[in-house]
Amino acid sequence: MEIHEIKQQLTIAQVLDHYGLQANQNNMLSCPFHNDKTPSLQIYPQTNTFCCFSSNCKAGTGDVIEFIRLMEKGTKREAILKAKSLLGHVETKATQPEELSRVAILARYLDGCRKGMGNGERARVYATERGLDWQTLKLGFTGDKVPEVWNKNFKESAAAIGLISKTQDGRYLNRFKNCLVFTLQNAQGHAVGIYGRSLDQGHYYLPGPHQGLYPEYPNANTQKIILTEAIIDAATLQQHTIITHQYTVLACYGTNGFTQEHEQAIRELKQLEEVILFFDGDEAGKEGTKKVAAKLQEIRKDITISSVATPEGEDVNSLAQAHEKEIFTHLIEKRTVIFSTEKREVPSTQANSYKLEIFPHRFLYRTATANYHIKGDLQNNFETLRVSLDIEHPTNGRKSRSKVDLYEDKQVEKLARDASDKLGLRADLVQLDLEALTNLLEQHREKQSTSKEEGKPQSIQVPSHLEVKCKEFLTKPSLIKRLNDLVGQAGVVGEETNRIFLFGIASSYKMPETLHALIQGSSGSGKTHLLAKVSNFIPKEGKKAFTRVTEGSLYNYGMYDLSHQLICIEDLDGMKEEAQLAFRELQSKGVIISSTSSKDENGNVNAYERIVYGPIASMACTTKGEIYEDNMSRCFLIAVDESHEQTIKIIQYQNKKSAGQIDEKREQQITEFLQNCIRILKPYPVINPYADKVQLPEEAHKIRRLNALYQAFVKQITILHQYQRKQDAQGRLISEKEDLQIAAEIMFESIVLKVDELDGSLRQFYERLKTYVKTKGNGHHQSYEFNQREIRHALHLSKSQLQRYLNDLIQLEYIRQAGGFANRGFSYKVLYWDNIQTLRAKVKRHLQGQLDQLELISA
Repeated sequence: MEIHEIKQQLTIAQVLDHYGLQANQNNMLSCPFHNDKTPSLQIYPQTNTFCCFSSNCKAGTGDVIEFIRLMEKGTKREAILKAKSLLGHVETKATQPEELSRVAILARYLDGCRKGMGNGERARVYATERGLDWQTLKLGFTGDKVPEVWNKNFKESAAAIGLISKTQDGRYLNRFKNCLVFTLQNAQGHAVGIYGRSLDQGHYYLPGPHQGLYPEYPNANTQKIILTEAIIDAATLQQHTIITHQYTVLACYGTNGFTQEHEQAIRELKQLEEVILFFDGDEAGKEGTKKVAAKLQEIRKDITISSVATPEGEDVNSLAQAHEKEIFTHLIEKRTVIFSTEKREVPSTQANSYKLEIFPHRFLYRTATANYHIKGDLQNNFETLRVSLDIEHPTNGRKSRSKVDLYEDKQVEKLARDASDKLGLRADLVQLDLEALTNLLEQHREKQSTSKEEGKPQSIQVPSHLEVKCKEFLTKPSLIKRLNDLVGQAGVVGEETNRIFLFGIASSYKMPETLHALIQGSSGSGKTHLLAKVSNFIPKEGKKAFTRVTEGSLYNYGMYDLSHQLICIEDLDGMKEEAQLAFRELQSKGVIISSTSSKDENGNVNAYERIVYGPIASMACTTKGEIYEDNMSRCFLIAVDESHEQTIKIIQYQNKKSAGQIDEKREQQITEFLQNCIRILKPYPVINPYADKVQLPEEAHKIRRLNALYQAFVKQITILHQYQRKQDAQGRLISEKEDLQIAAEIMFESIVLKVDELDGSLRQFYERLKTYVKTKGNGHHQSYEFNQREIRHALHLSKSQLQRYLNDLIQLEYIRQAGGFANRGFSYKVLYWDNIQTLRAKVKRHLQGQLDQLELISA
């Protein structure tokens, strides 16, 4: 079964049901991946995906397979196998009835132990002191009493396998009381044995011969095993990826605890190359090393057997407590070979003698046998290692060129033979070189992948002392005013209404309903600067800023790379129509889907879908807002302040900054504080009980969408006040009348722009023009004529900027040409003397009257 078939057939609801989880009617539930007091995990049944919005959680966004991987705390491969089993595609081997009984009993017992670990503070302290991560290792803890919830039948079954014992007076005693519990598994991954490490002293196993291996049976592809003396030593190594990435860890049950089950497991490993014995540094450990090494050499003569020189009186766990994890890699690298084979020693020497030389878009590997040139970069598909390879003779320079998948043994063997025949080299040495080269390329690709992952912005957890300060700030009255003041103190000069409006829109990026802003202004008006300043208040892990967006680039992001991100477009005018279409679809539908084609491994061209999920919040800048008809109905329209007073404020700020009078460190501290405030906001659903009590002006452009924008902004104001608002029985925040009042005041200019047929920058120019004409007209302004040069000088505008304004006003019949000639210049006259202040007052009365009525109704 392919991965895409699993995703098509297995629903997120089935996965939740399997783990006993249930979402509420808003498809929200408490996140199982972190300590979640209020639901922060959003489920999307339509796409079978999830997203945790908590800043304290690293789960992020994913599909059904990722959900299973996080729940099982395993690898993606293990999650895929688990998903197949949920669909009924896994066939398990028949198990004897008595073994099934043992497995079932231990499964229930261990489930209770793991829950007991969460409540056992003493056990957690003990595990921490021993350097054990109990959650990663899935350790359990059992107290001194037998659980009261066990019925009689289960107690008798547990006693039969030795979990508990029955006294003569009928009481049951816990064999593993006050023990840290480790699970021993059989080849099918079922628990068949237990190791209990007492918090006081001693250790315990189930009665009878040991069953199962710890931590689990080795994978069939295992090449190197580290065999430890004790289970707690194996657990210590198991939690370090620096070890598990290269080796499989397996525990013995003491110096005499190398069992037949160990023997059989090692016999069956066809690709095994080496067993490394890492026993204690005492006499018993040294004797045990010799004894087990001899037994291994007897059963596997084809492998290398080596031992680690553990410092005197130390063991693996004591080393972990006293040293950094690098001590293990150091000791393992210095290991001593006890038994080996000639066949194995030659490649080992060669592999350690030569290094991979890395250049831009090519690699070079030199050995005594030949020089190996890799052309191009390595593919990110970890299932193959296809390369263009040139094998060069080291003396005469002749080359054998080919394309090969280094993960295909048959291809590698054939390549070694063909190249050797052509170049006159030894085929066995060429093949050994190719095997060593494959390992080096694997390591390089893994390192590249890790560095890319580390470069991605991760969800940042707010430190507890800073979280307290943020919550204290968010719970005080007049929140929006105080937020606006901080935004100003952080370096956003003037624009008192616009800046808090944009802050509210930007902060919606991780909320159920995201918002969008289109910032209008003439060239050089500071719109891009305003966008950049406001976007700085959004945590870096929640935003992406673009100077330019090519036509198909948005379709090429990963499935969830843009989900709940703030997208900032510095120049919307520079976007091609194809890119604008994708951007609009992300704004409206929250998803873009493209159909494309590619060749499969057989050269056949197949069609497939590329899906990029939102939703996104967005802010974009434009000098031509009126031409984006589709965008304007999706976005809040915001006009930057181009007044003379705003210009003076900006110049004063710039001068103070140059003079060193602005505390830039303080501005940065405020910015980081606001980022943390946004991080601790949670994406609650919101209900507005007053939604039908306030109607927007009917003259507004596309009133349906404007009303939806207003209601969405009211909800965002409520979310910003979430630490001050009540919740209903379903966990939804309830909007208050204050939220509607605040939203109306902040949105007022945007609503006026929707009513006015002139866009923001054009309206500001027209008002300045009318004021100038009235002043120069001396009571005869209606007949006053003016030319372009006069207005350019008076209003300090560029020629192109003024020309655009005049052309727009002529087309709208607000002014007309009054005379002149093309070679000498034209004169103009104002034709339509509208009164924007009257319009603003009308809209203000319309809204305020309804808001005042809310107060009367509640009174």
